[in-house]
Amino acid sequence: MTLPARLRLTAATVLALTLSACSGGAAPADDTNGAIAVAMQFPPRSAYAFDADDGALLMTLGVAETLTTVDPSAQPAPGLATAWEQTADPKVWRFTLREGVTFHDGSPQTADAVVTALTHISTVTAPPRAVRDIGLTVTADGTNAVLIGTAAVDPVLPLRMSSGNLGILAPSAYAPGRQPTVTRTATGPYVLASVNGADSAVLERNDAYWGAKPAASTVTVRYVTDPQSRALALQSGDVQFAEGLPHAATGPVRAAGGEVTAYPAARTVELLLNQSAKPFDDLRVRQAVTAAIDRPTLAARVLRGAAAPAADLFGTAVPWGVRTPPPGADPAKAKDLLTQAGYGPDKPLTVRLWTFPNRPEMPVLATAVQSMLGEAGVKVEVTVGDYAAQEPKVLAGDFDMFLNSRSYLSDFADAASVLTSDYTCEGSYNIDHFCSAEFDSLVASLATTTDVTARQKVFTEAAAMLTDQAVGVMIVHPNNTAGTRGVTGFTPDPLGVRPVLPQLKPAG
Repeated sequence: MTLPARLRLTAATVLALTLSACSGGAAPADDTNGAIAVAMQFPPRSAYAFDADDGALLMTLGVAETLTTVDPSAQPAPGLATAWEQTADPKVWRFTLREGVTFHDGSPQTADAVVTALTHISTVTAPPRAVRDIGLTVTADGTNAVLIGTAAVDPVLPLRMSSGNLGILAPSAYAPGRQPTVTRTATGPYVLASVNGADSAVLERNDAYWGAKPAASTVTVRYVTDPQSRALALQSGDVQFAEGLPHAATGPVRAAGGEVTAYPAARTVELLLNQSAKPFDDLRVRQAVTAAIDRPTLAARVLRGAAAPAADLFGTAVPWGVRTPPPGADPAKAKDLLTQAGYGPDKPLTVRLWTFPNRPEMPVLATAVQSMLGEAGVKVEVTVGDYAAQEPKVLAGDFDMFLNSRSYLSDFADAASVLTSDYTCEGSYNIDHFCSAEFDSLVASLATTTDVTARQKVFTEAAAMLTDQAVGVMIVHPNNTAGTRGVTGFTPDPLGVRPVLPQLKPAG
């Protein structure tokens, strides 16, 4: 389709401005200073405020750090704390702090500094989800340890402390009545030296960092929300790293000498089925819908490889996810199940499918699902609308099918939160309106399961139960993508906790 001249001019103008911003005088990757430029897809939401989810961004940049981090097995690993243990009081954990850590303002990390940081973030008006409503308390235990308590026993407190929104800043960052200052107050391998609103930032290497120093001396961070503009900036060499590249850009980026890496994301696109009303209160109808949908085709052809077909709620981004791909469509099985449920030519089944356009793949998937269900004899009426308007209705059970995209990790690498909120009888986000005493009992066991490996076994069992009961159809797991040109060292992290920018090494 050819765009009108006015729209072509507008698009060209926007692209030119974006690329100009991306170049911004940044030194090329082989500059003697080792300076690089990067294009990130999500700008800070609220001036890098930790209570506005910007802490995770600061961790990605390599600026802020937390008491713990997470290893590839989703087990807690040392960060600014080197060890932790439950005390005689099971509601209190003792964290031993890493020695020799200094903040970017030159002050040392102490127990009192950690108390100040965690007390602040847990007592703001709207605390981050990781510490919301758990009654967090923090006290110093000598000069090099802190005691962190919760109102009830919390078996995953060490994992909870890896949440990006719980970064530790210097005492100088905090002053009554204002948001903490993140410029030159954190501990990471990069110093946040200057900020240009939500458009860009400049990072400088922290030569006093306690761990391995990053290779690039300076990083110019550009926030470029348009995926095609990020790809073009990488192709042209204006940036050496870009995240969130569209699938169509893979070939051009590689042709320009770059590399593109696709890797799993901890997210699932799910076709939610309202079990509180007909027809989906009948297991056979839910199973028929599952049988009619060709998930491998949706991933490989409809989304052109930008996702993996989903066999259950969890995918390969986490160690407890299913690795076996789901089967293709079986229209004959779907028709047979519908016949058993009382539907057929004389009594056709018509259902409504709602979704939203905020994620561009959602309307495309909805249309494909509509076609696949039509092959099984189900007429689907698709509505693409505003999510904010749809949410109250789906939560109230006033819908048939809802195509949703959901992250199944909430701030840290543990699935208890999403299993509780989305699938238990009293779950606050139980759109399927699924209710099972057996499932609730299984999830409730997590409250006293401290061992991370044992918890992951429960996650696997819970996901299998959802599959057996056809609690929604897990459609695909979208992939993350990242591109490099002129830098090496990028290692994908499906869990999204490893700092990205300190890995990058300028070529030459």
